[in-house]
Amino acid sequence: MTNNAPLITRDGVIGYDAAEIITVDQATGAEFARYAVAGKDEATTAVTAARSATGPWWDLGFEGRAQRLRAWRREIAVSGEEGAALIHAENGKPLDDARVEVLGALEHLQYVIENAERVLGRREVPANPTTSNQRAWVEYQPYGVVGVIGPWNFPLLTPVAIVADALAAGNAVILKPSQITPGVTEWLIQTWQRAVPDLPAVLQNLNGYGATGQALIAAGPDKLAFTGSVATGKTVAAQCAQTLTPVLLELGGKDGAIVAEDADLDEAAKHIVWGAMQNTGHGCISLEVAYVVESVHDEFVEKISELARHVRVGSDTDAEIGPVPLPGQIPIIREHIEDALQRGARATVGGLDAVGERYAAPTVLVGVTPDALAATEETFGPTLAVVKVTDTDEAVAHISAGRYGLGSAVFSRDRGEDIARRLRVGMTSINDALVFSMNPALPFGGRGDSGYGRKQGEEGLREFAWPHSFTAKTGAAHFSASTFGRPAGAMAAALATVRDRILAEQDTDTTH
Repeated sequence: MTNNAPLITRDGVIGYDAAEIITVDQATGAEFARYAVAGKDEATTAVTAARSATGPWWDLGFEGRAQRLRAWRREIAVSGEEGAALIHAENGKPLDDARVEVLGALEHLQYVIENAERVLGRREVPANPTTSNQRAWVEYQPYGVVGVIGPWNFPLLTPVAIVADALAAGNAVILKPSQITPGVTEWLIQTWQRAVPDLPAVLQNLNGYGATGQALIAAGPDKLAFTGSVATGKTVAAQCAQTLTPVLLELGGKDGAIVAEDADLDEAAKHIVWGAMQNTGHGCISLEVAYVVESVHDEFVEKISELARHVRVGSDTDAEIGPVPLPGQIPIIREHIEDALQRGARATVGGLDAVGERYAAPTVLVGVTPDALAATEETFGPTLAVVKVTDTDEAVAHISAGRYGLGSAVFSRDRGEDIARRLRVGMTSINDALVFSMNPALPFGGRGDSGYGRKQGEEGLREFAWPHSFTAKTGAAHFSASTFGRPAGAMAAALATVRDRILAEQDTDTTH
């Protein structure tokens, strides 16, 4: 490899001057594959090719695009085991968890195939009294070329959820994957090329580090979607702002779970331990903090500690969570545990000794103060911080005051919805964990430092299309509202008519 000097550092290196990406098999640490790094010229060529493909792709119409997306979905399903094996090798997650990504990708494609025309098709709009001689409607147009910068923690599921929305809306897409998992995206592009050989440029990829992502933005896509850290997201947003390129940001989270005094503790413990530890805690929606009402705190701690002790770590077929594929994450996990312990917390499971060079075993921290790093900053590891609270009001206040606002969970037999509705977050599972992410009909996104914009659902489809409003005259008007020479007194009479109608409506409301 060439000089690996960082091009940009923020709170982590996001770019390198490198000619090659060398990936590793996470189970062994051995070299897995090599990929050429794309630069400015490759990014410009990709955007030019994508732009030339947008017209033919849009001209297919909703059904024509749906036919090709069905063919792509079939190709992914047929070679899904190959894709899952690549995810397992490059990311390190258990093979069954890798299969979950393939299944999720197929579900997202099915949703857009079935719903894109309903959501984005021509929509008639009622006329109003002033323009009663006008027909009105809205059509949704694609942006054109959409750049997608994807993550390593869910290298297939996360980008496909975005790519599916963008393609179904009529855009061409260029996907820049994480340098940790480029092979997954290479496989995805190959499935597209087999399924849609007549329009290969509609979906392309660019491999590289952060500098490749910067080159993609500089090449001029019409919209960008980024998934990653808050610090890098701010850098991406700043670059997009220079050209007023609209951007979807799916950033970090410090997702909290609330355990109320009336919660089913067995159910809460099972779901929260899974929500915190699954995927080695590498999820922006992982449940990193549990706010537990004091009356059930001790019993709940016993239950989660017992469950967490039995989570199997490794790369063999029995493993439930895998290694930490991003080396820079290990020091962060260790720092958050150490900070909590120094502030008076104790580890009922794990602790500093649980964090090795490549693996981190589950850690449960009890007695965590609300201002500890483990309770305020994204850990992105298999840790769970438990904060004792007086009541659910205090728990809601802690979650809503945080700088993140992505996902959450609430456990209560009788008050789950009432508690959840008060949280200033984008998504909440009630008496379960992370299930909102499993339904492609639900919009996915957050607020605050968790970013803005939405993927999935109707909102996700509209995220990648802009509304074009139309009116068309259908006949003569009583008087023209859009020319000079209106009849004397016409506007005064119109205002008086509207005023009288409003007053009559108010009188009716008062009588009832």
